[in-house]
Amino acid sequence: MKPRVASVIVVEGKYDAQRVRDAVDATVVETGGFRLFRDPEKREMIRRLAAARGVIVLTDSDAAGAVIRNHLLSFLPPEQVRLAYVPPRPGKERRKAVPSKEGLLGVEAMDDATLVEALEKAGAFTGEPPAPPLTKGEMVELGLSGQPDSAARRQALLHRLGLPSHLSANRLAQVLPCLLTPQELEETVSQL
Repeated sequence: MKPRVASVIVVEGKYDAQRVRDAVDATVVETGGFRLFRDPEKREMIRRLAAARGVIVLTDSDAAGAVIRNHLLSFLPPEQVRLAYVPPRPGKERRKAVPSKEGLLGVEAMDDATLVEALEKAGAFTGEPPAPPLTKGEMVELGLSGQPDSAARRQALLHRLGLPSHLSANRLAQVLPCLLTPQELEETVSQL
C-alpha cells in the first residue's frame, strides 16, 4: 500500500507527476515547467491549494528546478510550503535521447524509496506544520553564514546531506530544520 500524503505535491512536468503518483497516494499538480511564469491561473490554483492543504514543492535538483522552486516560493506563504529534494544523481532518463544540460536525473527517474524518503525528510507524513527556518544568527553560530569559509562549509554540508549544490543560504536555513534535529545539525556541522 502506498503512503498517503495530505498536502498537495507540486512537480515540474507530467512525467514527474506520474512518477510521484506511482510512489505515493497524493494530489499532484504540475507547473508545466517554465510555463508557470506565464500562467497566472496556474499560480492562483497553486496558491489556493497551498492555503487549503499546504504544498510540498518537489522539483528536479538541477538549476532549472531551482528556478521553478524559487518562483513558487516567491508567491506562496512560507508557512504553507514544505520543500522536498531528490538527491543530485548523474545519469539520463530512459525516455530522453541525451542527458539533461547538467547531466542529473530528475524526479521522473527516481525510485519509489528515494521519493518516499525525500517526502519523509520534508515532513510529508507527520501532519505537523513545517518547521520554522533557522535564523540568520543560528546560521552564523553554525558557521554557515557570515564567516570567510561559510560558502565552503555550506557546500560541504549540502554534499554530505545529498542536497543540490546550488541551494542558497536562505533556502538551506529553511531546509535544515526539516532534515535534522538541532543536535544532529550541530554534530554534522562540527564534522565539516
